[in-house]
Amino acid sequence: MLSVRRSASAFVAVAIGVTLVAAATLLLASGRPQVPDRLARAAVVVQSPEAGASADEFVPTRPWSATTAAELVGRLAGLPDVVAAVPDRTFYAQPLVDGRPSAAETRREDAYQGHGWSSAQLGGLRLTAGEPPRRPGEVVVDSALGLRAGAPVTVLTAVGPESYTVSGLVDGPGVHVADAVAATLAPGVRAIGLVLAPDADAERVATAARGVVGVDGRVLTGDARGALEPRGDARTRWIGMQVLTATAALAGFVTVFVVASTFAFTIAQRRRELGLLRAVGATGRQVRRMVHTEALAVGVSAGLVGLLVGAALAPLLGRLLVDVGYEPSTFRVRYELWPIAVSLAAGPVIALLAVWSASRRAARVRPLEALRDAAVEQRPIGRLRAVTGALLLAAGAALSLGTATADEARVGAQYALYAVMALVAGTTVLAPVVVGPLVWLLRSPVRRPGGAIGMLVRGGALTATRRTAAIAAPVLLTVAFAVLVSGMVRTSTAAYAAGRADNVNAGWIVVPDRGPGLSDRAVAATGGTALLPTTVYRTDPGTSPPDRPMTALGVDPEGFAAANRVLTVVAGSLNDLRGDDTVVVSASANRLPSEPYPVVFADGTTVPLRVVAVVDDASIPGDLLVPRAVVRAHDPSALTSTVYVRDRIDPPVGARILDVPGWAAEADAAEDRLVWLFTVLLIGVSAGYGAIAVANTLLLAAAGRAADLRLIRMAGATRRQVIWLVTAESALVVLIGALLGGAVAFVGLLSISAGLAEQVGAPVDLVMPWSVVVGVVGLCLLLAVLSSVLPTWRLLRYRPARSPVGG
Repeated sequence: MLSVRRSASAFVAVAIGVTLVAAATLLLASGRPQVPDRLARAAVVVQSPEAGASADEFVPTRPWSATTAAELVGRLAGLPDVVAAVPDRTFYAQPLVDGRPSAAETRREDAYQGHGWSSAQLGGLRLTAGEPPRRPGEVVVDSALGLRAGAPVTVLTAVGPESYTVSGLVDGPGVHVADAVAATLAPGVRAIGLVLAPDADAERVATAARGVVGVDGRVLTGDARGALEPRGDARTRWIGMQVLTATAALAGFVTVFVVASTFAFTIAQRRRELGLLRAVGATGRQVRRMVHTEALAVGVSAGLVGLLVGAALAPLLGRLLVDVGYEPSTFRVRYELWPIAVSLAAGPVIALLAVWSASRRAARVRPLEALRDAAVEQRPIGRLRAVTGALLLAAGAALSLGTATADEARVGAQYALYAVMALVAGTTVLAPVVVGPLVWLLRSPVRRPGGAIGMLVRGGALTATRRTAAIAAPVLLTVAFAVLVSGMVRTSTAAYAAGRADNVNAGWIVVPDRGPGLSDRAVAATGGTALLPTTVYRTDPGTSPPDRPMTALGVDPEGFAAANRVLTVVAGSLNDLRGDDTVVVSASANRLPSEPYPVVFADGTTVPLRVVAVVDDASIPGDLLVPRAVVRAHDPSALTSTVYVRDRIDPPVGARILDVPGWAAEADAAEDRLVWLFTVLLIGVSAGYGAIAVANTLLLAAAGRAADLRLIRMAGATRRQVIWLVTAESALVVLIGALLGGAVAFVGLLSISAGLAEQVGAPVDLVMPWSVVVGVVGLCLLLAVLSSVLPTWRLLRYRPARSPVGG
């Protein structure tokens, strides 16, 4: 049976893999959308129609107009058991404390949202001081801001700073104004909360509400109200799910890879033992069953340990995800049945998948192997293994081609990760064939340690190519993934920043400071060219989907044309973008000048726009261009995202100024930070597994070579020479693994570079992460040397016995 020493490395690898899978699946199961606090007391919520957006766009639903919302509120309020039907109007309002937004408050999206005072009852907010707002100019704010009732306060709005009087304080975030003021600031409505009688049946009321709303909205109860969580929280939660899914997938892949390598190495060391079993009558099927049973025992025990550790670590990891920005502040870990079942099954499944190839090799051991004192490999690989390796390399090449031709960065990154997985697996399968040529190419460096030592190192690698390949496999995996992931992030970050900077014809960029956008007054103070984005919806029944959301930019056409280097008009004239019914569309809209183009704006009204120009798809950072005044008329809370100016100016309140390269590098700074943290996580998973595999494999190798090393010692080699021998062997194996892993990563990075060049429309320089390469290879080398030298030193502590012939 498999000894404790030989099973330890497989046990540790499976246990760590199941730990990661258990923690990731528990966190995934806990990542359900949360009911917003501001709607927690509304047992039934009616939501406006969903827009036909993809899962990663996070656009708001198509709003009802003021007229439609008023009709719905009246009909819903008349339902049995409904105490009140309250339209929840949301707009931008951010109080200033000591002349600046509060740093703590800017981290929460609901901290700079304004609502009508009636919405306070939907969240159960309590007035802790003062009175509700009844007139324009009065406001109720969060008591945590440290203001007092009756004090003046400046509130940033989409128009600019406005002076208010604090009429009261509440025990929750947000700003509340009189309902009439809220109706002016947010005419469009996306949610109507129903406050029910104490003994009302929420499901019965919801059924009646569905009869009122029909197809013009959704009625939500219970946990389904989580669909109304802030878009920022939804996006953060989605990012966290992608991170956890990728981590679990990578952990599963790497675990299978590492455990398979460990079992393959162990079977190679047990050839004589297996030969004895065959010699006493064991069939190939019985040997294979024995190996499967050993793997199953390791998988079950390690899986149970991994589940317990993963479940214990899940709350800590959940808090860490919230702190770094991968989950919203409302995230809480919940223990559910399906992640536990998946984790319990993961250990045995991983172990059985990993041992499949090794069990086939064990079943082919002949009885003659029991009589051999030296294991000499007859051939590096069999025909089935050669075909499997070739197919994996072909799949990796096809996925690399998909990476190079991907239209979206996210799709390209997924293809690249899958491509490297296939290439790593294929290279590992075919590694014994490649070891020989690589050793001959490296023969000069191998000879330098000394004639006899160099000959032994080279000869050992050439005669035991399978063993050499098995030891090099963890290094290959570690280097390939670490270099690919870090190189992909650095190359894409530099490419997008350079492309963004090249598109702009300006000297400086004014951006928001600790706020979601710039007000009209701040924009006017800059004297520059501004972009005022808003979300609009196509309602043409002939489109698919009929309520497709789009980003419309409110611009001054002359200033926008001067600030945009890549603007290409393919039909019509940008100068005709004026009035309240004109629009410029991209070529993908398939519209010609003078054709109608109706859209729904944020106030819920449908505006029949007329196309005046068509531009190239890559010309604008959005879908449509409309006059800035049109956006402001239909979206009172729209905020300016960017202002282009020629000369450096003193930025107004709530703004800061950057040069173009700094703005380009910072534009995606928040996402880049999350991506880099994700990169570190993936590198940590792959490098951590690689370190464990390198150490355990070399410990097994050193223990299995005890007789050989003693023989070399008895032949006259000094302890120092033997230590130098195993050090040189370890260095050679790490070098072979690093070269193969670097080659795989380089192929992946080349395809990523080609794909980015296609997306940005310009050549992209490949950024090689040399610091990561040196660090990862150095770590593998250090662990390899320690894992081989320490057991060898322990083995050679005593002087070899004298030969009786020598007297």
